[in-house]
Amino acid sequence: MDNELYDYSPIVERQPIQWPGGARVAFYVGLNVEHFLIDRPSTSLNEATATLVPDPLNYGWREYGARVGIWRLMETFDRHRIRPSVLLNSDVADRYPQIIKAGLERNWAWLAHGRNNSTLQAGMTLDDERAYLTDVVETIQRATGQRPRGWLGPALTETFQTPRLLAELGLGYVLDWTNDDQPYRLKVPGMLSVPYTVELNDLGIFTMHGRSGADFVQMFKDQFDQLYADSADSGRVMALALHPFVIGQPHRHKYLDQALGYVADHPGVWLTTSDEIAEHYARTNPA
Repeated sequence: MDNELYDYSPIVERQPIQWPGGARVAFYVGLNVEHFLIDRPSTSLNEATATLVPDPLNYGWREYGARVGIWRLMETFDRHRIRPSVLLNSDVADRYPQIIKAGLERNWAWLAHGRNNSTLQAGMTLDDERAYLTDVVETIQRATGQRPRGWLGPALTETFQTPRLLAELGLGYVLDWTNDDQPYRLKVPGMLSVPYTVELNDLGIFTMHGRSGADFVQMFKDQFDQLYADSADSGRVMALALHPFVIGQPHRHKYLDQALGYVADHPGVWLTTSDEIAEHYARTNPA
């Protein structure tokens, strides 16, 4: 293997995973709650203006999520008994404290997701990355009263040292390696990989591939149905990756409601968080 972080493990050769209550699929929402710097290019809807400073077109589109979109999503999560796993930029704690307050009232799970989505670790020295990650984790802990247990890198980025540095800070899992339908252990002691998704991800579905809301619902159902069939002998994880500035747009909102209704009302589903998935796997599947 080129990647020294984990071993190759065919899913057909593993010990079965049992989820709580006999559930077959553990389902969680990875909710990206992010801040973007106004003077740096980032995720864009229209590349024609993406390099301009300022860039009201794309910056405003991204900022819609914090101002409007996330509040629309909260109603849907509450209706379907979903506690999202919040992939939190630590800058959000200072810029949008109302979001933190609303999430705390709902007992959301909080994961570290970098300082903002305009800053990546690529090229950082070991000491610089250690200081950066320490600041991110401790800022989130101060804001939420909880030390984050998991990590997703901005744009799913890491350095070769990131998992080890996160373990030093007390974190227990990462979502960046989207290569499995089950959790697995990394070669860093105490560190897991928990499934995330770049396929069932609103940013890719709507902005990169131009799919419709109806397409989104069908993709969601197809993903769930296949994982449910696969889970007859061993549990699976289904992640849904969301961004409030994408799925929170008015013309898309009802499709999220339809998708969550499909899984929330389905038997054999554990509606959970990535924290709970990691904790259960670590406890029931010892190294």
